[in-house]
Amino acid sequence: MTDFWSFLLQTLTASGVGALLLCVKAMFRDKLSPRWQFGVWGVLALILLLPAGWGGRYVLVNWPLWVEALKSALTGQFGTLTKVTAPVPLPPPAPPATVFDWLFLAYVLGVAVLLVLRYAASYVRLRLALRKGRPAQMERVRAVAERYGLPVCPAVEVDGLPTAFICGVLRPVLALPAGRETDEKVILHELLHLKYKDVAWGWGIAFFRCLHWCNPLLWYCADRAGNDLESLCDQRVLERLEGEDRRDYGRILLSMADEKYARTPGTSSAANGGKNIARRIQAIARFKRYPAGMALASVCVALVLAVPLVAGAQADGDCPAVGGTDIIMAYARTTPCTTYAGAFDTYAKAVLTQHFGYRAMCAPLSEQNTLAEQGWRLRPADWRWPEVSWKSKVDCSNGYEIYNLTPAGEDAYEGLLVFTLYSPPNGEQWSGVTAERWLAVQKLRAEREGERWVVIPQETIRAVPGDQRMGSNLGLPCRMYEAQYGDWLIQARWQTLASVNSQVQSSNSFWNMTSFDDVPKPRAQFDRGRRQYQFWAVYTGAAEDKGSYASIGLTARPVYGEGDREPRPIDPEYLDTDSSGGSSWGDSFGSHVLDYDWGDRVFLSGGGDGMDWGADGAYLAPASYRAALYLDGKWAAELELLPAEGGEWIEP
Repeated sequence: MTDFWSFLLQTLTASGVGALLLCVKAMFRDKLSPRWQFGVWGVLALILLLPAGWGGRYVLVNWPLWVEALKSALTGQFGTLTKVTAPVPLPPPAPPATVFDWLFLAYVLGVAVLLVLRYAASYVRLRLALRKGRPAQMERVRAVAERYGLPVCPAVEVDGLPTAFICGVLRPVLALPAGRETDEKVILHELLHLKYKDVAWGWGIAFFRCLHWCNPLLWYCADRAGNDLESLCDQRVLERLEGEDRRDYGRILLSMADEKYARTPGTSSAANGGKNIARRIQAIARFKRYPAGMALASVCVALVLAVPLVAGAQADGDCPAVGGTDIIMAYARTTPCTTYAGAFDTYAKAVLTQHFGYRAMCAPLSEQNTLAEQGWRLRPADWRWPEVSWKSKVDCSNGYEIYNLTPAGEDAYEGLLVFTLYSPPNGEQWSGVTAERWLAVQKLRAEREGERWVVIPQETIRAVPGDQRMGSNLGLPCRMYEAQYGDWLIQARWQTLASVNSQVQSSNSFWNMTSFDDVPKPRAQFDRGRRQYQFWAVYTGAAEDKGSYASIGLTARPVYGEGDREPRPIDPEYLDTDSSGGSSWGDSFGSHVLDYDWGDRVFLSGGGDGMDWGADGAYLAPASYRAALYLDGKWAAELELLPAEGGEWIEP
């Protein structure tokens, strides 16, 4: 905890768990043993030790959301994220500058004062008082220890003590009242504290009390935990006594009330104040030996409580579409994108829906204030669609795709966001070309920012015409491979596509429907991927020689490494026909008859195959293509198509 807000998040999270445990303990007060009643406080101890909000999770209530919303409302700032780096106060990174910085400083001083001036000073005062005592006779102490099989420690007699107690963890001492004989049952009680290291538990309770000194609910929980520790010791005493000794123990317990050293850390008098004796007397009156089966029940109840509380819940991506800016921005900051695929998916759906909260989920924290103040829109103004929504222009049945996703250094990826449009923008017309479509595209970069993934646009959104007839889209960048043979330049275009599956199936008695779920998935992985390619032959010879060619064919195979096989030959029956095909290995063949006024570019074949983006190197392009060229129905040459000059991704 380094500021007021991180302390608030930590103490609220613990308070919710404390309140739940108090309710559950009240339900099982008469049903589960004192061992469970004290042991279940370990769940709260785990919550107090774990930094609140770790891994983007919350416990019971989405406290990170409400703390962020409160912080934004009171400070007007959206560009910081409350994070608990440690469950204890740490030095703030800068001198106090705001009222909340001063409040945190006051909290830290309160922790120091309570820990040092109250508890530590009380313990030192007690140790000094014990030094003035004189060694006690050990015969009765050893006799009790031997009778019940308990450890012993040095004992001293001190004037003015109302009752006995154990003091110290590493070098414990049994303090006994001077001038009167201590009952054996009291000695038994204290030796049981010694055996089970209850003094150390008392130190832990005091430590958490200091950390949350301004939280009355957690103070009450600390009081109850201390009293449950004493009740557990009482239970252990009663299990070793019989008959009249048990009935006599309650009377003796009244003499153990110690207001002078009550709740002094480092001693077993931590809960012996008179106010707690009544509860302990009631517990003794309810004493019973719990059957063996109840031990299993106790463990089960504790696990049912502990596992979901410690694991917490993960915030989802359904940021509210309506509501105040404070709550929307708080939701966005507390629902980070934990994968680069989730960041791309969130950004794509922010573009689709124009939801500035979605954009904030995947935006750098440095841009949050601007998003909140100015709003956010990605629809280009010059597309002139004022009468309809941007979303209505996008073919949502196709969702979106990230083309040419490529690593861009450590913890960074770049790709091209692509939407298919229903109609051309800004007065553009369809050209009439078969399979033509208009696309909305934008270059993006996703990179890690701490535990978040954020998306940084590399350009404004733009519209481009595309042609997606078989495989790669001609309107988008690609990796180009080329080889020249005589009058022909053979080209291969290679692209990748990736997206998060957001298709939702619905049906009724008449039809089945597929719709696009535009809610972000900030923790998603790419589960839809594809490699796709096209092969073209470009005529580079003299125009008057075009008539000398009757057909052209090609068979090709990608080369990723050593040992890749040669491409298979084209079946002779396809050589003088218009045909094409391929395989899941990336093999491709195509043949085209040149029996009409053909242009200088001849499409040969195209296709693609699925890919697993989780596999190492799935995005790697082939090093080259091995190909066999056929002219006029005969084999002409073996070719190696190498990457073309001009960069890794060539614009169309």
